[in-house]
Amino acid sequence: MIINKIHHIAIICSNYAVSRQFYTEAIGLEILNETYRAEGDSYKLDLALNGNYVIELFSFPNPPKRPSRPEATGLRHLAFEVNNLEEVVFKMNSLNIDIEPIRIDEFTGKKFTFIADPDGLPIEFYEK
Repeated sequence: MIINKIHHIAIICSNYAVSRQFYTEAIGLEILNETYRAEGDSYKLDLALNGNYVIELFSFPNPPKRPSRPEATGLRHLAFEVNNLEEVVFKMNSLNIDIEPIRIDEFTGKKFTFIADPDGLPIEFYEK
């Protein structure tokens, strides 16, 4: 196989400060590097999970909106594995982030739920 692993996922946000706070404080990702690019009036934020680079968060002036959720062409959702889904629900509720009711995956029997990032990108939490 010529591919080793997924290197990172790139996300474009509409409000950098809001998305930066969401991905670092609500989701809990670590900042590896943050770069302001004056020529494009944009930011690039490299984020890690448990020390592993996973998300590249970009801001650009006036990016187009996502056409629909979650059936638009492109990335359907971003999923994070968690040990305890009830802890995630408690944390999201404490941050006043809307979270869907817990569901059961019909194929695996595992619990999962969704929230949305500040731009409406679906974020899934899937219990281990």
